[in-house]
Amino acid sequence: MEQFDYVIVGAGAAGCLLAERLSADGKNTVALIEAGGSDRHPNVMIPAAFAKLFGSDRDWAYYTEPQPGLNQRRLFWPRGKMLGGSSSINAQMYVRGHRRDYEGWADALGWSYADIRAAFAGFERYLDGGPEFGRDGAQVIEKQRDPNPTTFAFLEACNELGIRTIADVGEFENEGVQLTSVTQKRGLRFSAADAFLRPALGRKNLSVLKKLRTDRIELDGTRALGVQSTGDDGRVQTIRARREVVLCAGAIGTPQLLLLSGVGPAADLRTHGISVVRDAPEVGRNLQDHTLTGVIHHCPQPVTLFLAESLKNLALFVGARRGMLTSNVGEAAAFVRSDPSLDAPDLELIYAPVPYIDHGTVKPTGHGISIAVILLTPESRGSVSLLSRDPSAPPRIDPNYQSDARDLARIAWGVRLAEKLFHTRALTPFTGDLLEGVPAEAPDVELEAYIREQTETLYHPVGTCRAGSDEASVVDPSLCVRGLQGLRIADASVMPTINRGHTYAPTLMLAERAAAMIRA
Repeated sequence: MEQFDYVIVGAGAAGCLLAERLSADGKNTVALIEAGGSDRHPNVMIPAAFAKLFGSDRDWAYYTEPQPGLNQRRLFWPRGKMLGGSSSINAQMYVRGHRRDYEGWADALGWSYADIRAAFAGFERYLDGGPEFGRDGAQVIEKQRDPNPTTFAFLEACNELGIRTIADVGEFENEGVQLTSVTQKRGLRFSAADAFLRPALGRKNLSVLKKLRTDRIELDGTRALGVQSTGDDGRVQTIRARREVVLCAGAIGTPQLLLLSGVGPAADLRTHGISVVRDAPEVGRNLQDHTLTGVIHHCPQPVTLFLAESLKNLALFVGARRGMLTSNVGEAAAFVRSDPSLDAPDLELIYAPVPYIDHGTVKPTGHGISIAVILLTPESRGSVSLLSRDPSAPPRIDPNYQSDARDLARIAWGVRLAEKLFHTRALTPFTGDLLEGVPAEAPDVELEAYIREQTETLYHPVGTCRAGSDEASVVDPSLCVRGLQGLRIADASVMPTINRGHTYAPTLMLAERAAAMIRA
């Protein structure tokens, strides 16, 4: 048995930041536990290669339950299983979300919107960003090095249809279109492990325990004493926390760990023969995710990322960290409203200068360009629950996609808009035959059938351990688990609602807030 002041479960975005913050004084002893291993691999470092990691030993490679709203398909959910977590496997888009998101969170949690903004600025290092971005933090954010020529055509196409160009889609007023800023440093991925963990590894009070699966929280009544974990060799370890256990295992791993430890809906726990420590009905509920519905055309000009692994681009990348391999694939994004009466965007259009098919795992046979329609504010809600009390078994993931009819209607509007963009003056020279999608004149029933057959995840699950000021919430405004002592959650699972952006930045913000509250 080992003992530390703080035990952090999960070395993803939140865990890496917390480990750095809580060990910074050189006094508090911190253990950071990660089920995966090292993040040192070429496909992690090369920005355009992230899809090659899907299904590998650095991916949890989850699958959902069959989805009635999506023709009973089981969707693939990649999640990072290594240092840096999903920040080591994602498309590096740095998009914080809209002001309305965080004003809503501030109301729900009793936090100050000004404090939330200050937390973002506290970890950002964006030297080319606007005045609201931080410049002295550890997370490097940069402009893209070599955007594709078709990406600039997409920006012009958006302008043709009345979508204005803005300074940066990472800003809190993000309605409009622009190239996406990226979590890269001089052409290489710069993950949470690079930003926060690696600079802290020399501290004697920080221990990083890799390839160690956390099985359950050790509880004495309602007091969290530590965790029980199992190594790759099958050896079981107990790791004790003198002060707090902080869960940073994400919107899937964190509720699973609570359920395995007897914290969750009592009836569900008893079904699996798990003793009830605390009946917490919302654990695993309130699952939200952004969905992606792609429209893809052949490109008649040989300028797309189909050439990314050519000898020329390999030489550019190796010699100067430039060229197509520095692309994050999602090179531009437009945030729009499907209804002008809305007070903030509800759709995102991500532009990729490549045929992005089946999570990018299908190698293109030729040049193509893609526009992905993202539903930012889904009404549908799902859940994460147990399939087994065996900690090595994956949980039951049911996002319940398209269970609310309003979701499909807004996606359909976005797909129609995407097809219009392909046929603007700016994009027409790069638009050939339709590869995936429906023709502009297709009836609504054909479009809806396409959406149900082709919609996938954008990899942003949140909300399964909702934070709030109400007694039904899983964690309180200080992110402590209600009814328990010495246990806190600081990851995407606590988000009350999903943000109108991407989830990496707000996950870091939540961890920054948690670190401040723990230190206080």
